[in-house]
Amino acid sequence: MPSITIWTYSLLSVVIVSLIAFIGIVILSLKTEKLQKYLLYLVSFSAGALFGGAFIHLLPEAVEESGFTTSISLYLISGILIFFVLEKFLHWRHCHTPTSKSHKHHLGVMNLVGDGFHNLIDGVMIAGSYLAGIPIGIATTIAVIFHEVPQEIGDFGVLIYAGFSKAKALLFNFLSACTAIIGAVLALVLSSKIPGISSFILPFTAGGFIYIAGSDLIPELHKSSCEPTKSFPQFFALLLGIFVMLILTFLE
Repeated sequence: MPSITIWTYSLLSVVIVSLIAFIGIVILSLKTEKLQKYLLYLVSFSAGALFGGAFIHLLPEAVEESGFTTSISLYLISGILIFFVLEKFLHWRHCHTPTSKSHKHHLGVMNLVGDGFHNLIDGVMIAGSYLAGIPIGIATTIAVIFHEVPQEIGDFGVLIYAGFSKAKALLFNFLSACTAIIGAVLALVLSSKIPGISSFILPFTAGGFIYIAGSDLIPELHKSSCEPTKSFPQFFALLLGIFVMLILTFLE
């Protein structure tokens, strides 16, 4: 049975992640051009944090627990496939840019459904990481947070463009984000029923991080200008995200 400390850290982390849904308010105070500029650097940093979280924290911890086995590889691949299914079959994708006439979205409700599943899995991944150790859980939470910021801004724009009022968009986006709490509770409860569940969740989470960073975030950066004056800062932000994950290893 997970300790009170693990429950506290897990639930506090997913509540913080859920509250990020209200960051959509930022859209209301920034012009689209300025928001786009800032988001690209945040997306770069997020990609680095996710790659760093996967390769510096999650996979080494998983290998240390059970060795580098075929199971580790299969669990990692399952993480990649699950996020592929979320995008492909729920008609949902990570959105990291403000919605405009040139960036249309028509499936507001489906976006909420898909985002709800995604946040549920986020909760499972965060709680599962805490089962392996507090520092691992903190690193996973930070990686998720930096990914959620641009995603939630994009989701808010999707709902506004789909016809939701600003108040309803914020409310429904938050309710969708709260499924992370359900995911965390589910993982913690199952951990008392299924010994060693973290040996699955760690590589699974790593696979999810690798998919999100490689399939969603990096392509988003390629859509932007290739001018060196913009590309170098994006690359630096990506390296900074990796560096932050590296620094967190000193907590272990």
